[in-house]
Amino acid sequence: MNADLWNAIILGILQGLTEFLPVSSSGHLELGRAILGTTWDTNSNMMFTVAVHGATALATVVTFQKDIRNIIRGFFKGSTEERHFALAILISMVPAAFVGLFFNDVIEMLFDQNIFMVAVMLIITGLLLFLADRAKKTHKKVSYVDAAVIGIAQAIAILPGISRSGATISTSVLLGIDRDQAARFSFLMVVPLILGKMIMDSRDLFAMPQQEQEAHLLPLLAGFLAAFVTGLWACKLMINLVKKAKLSGFAIYCIAVGTLAAFWVL
Repeated sequence: MNADLWNAIILGILQGLTEFLPVSSSGHLELGRAILGTTWDTNSNMMFTVAVHGATALATVVTFQKDIRNIIRGFFKGSTEERHFALAILISMVPAAFVGLFFNDVIEMLFDQNIFMVAVMLIITGLLLFLADRAKKTHKKVSYVDAAVIGIAQAIAILPGISRSGATISTSVLLGIDRDQAARFSFLMVVPLILGKMIMDSRDLFAMPQQEQEAHLLPLLAGFLAAFVTGLWACKLMINLVKKAKLSGFAIYCIAVGTLAAFWVL
């Protein structure tokens, strides 16, 4: 097995383990690439990142299939509460979709092993988690305004090193939303965006010459399968951990990894 396939499998496993924790899976992917010494170009890096995020999004679909059915039903014939939750999910997607559609080239440039930026963003994630950990526990549900604010947090978390789940869960908790609902909302709101991005990138892949397709396809498939299998195993375990554990533990981890990465670069 060549080095690209081994690297893809290792990074896929890393994605599967870190996607469901507030520690930035994209930041860990960038650090993993740097440590493994991958030689993929910017376009390949971005395609691989989207593929393994798609794998964990698919693992989320499998785990939350009942919730997703309720969201779809909520748009058409659900209860008032189900319809409200479904509309809140839709509203939360708008900011990240806007950034993805109009700033895609800028985003791709960020996923090019900019380790110092990843380090700084991890430290910021840690500080945000510390702040959220001190918020009072409530039983508030997600309002439409809350959904828009959480959506903005998700858009900012496109930056590698800013944890998407950390940013969205922390924002939810700081808004006074129940942590159990915050975790559920956080993991469901990203699924349509990731799957949409996968469809867009698959068009770019199949537009390449056949030789380039084959060179990209095997690492993408290997990474996808590794992330999906690991994600299926990790999803329920990690979600329960996020809901029950103190966020300060994840905050310490993010700050420690960010600090070590900064010193490594410098």
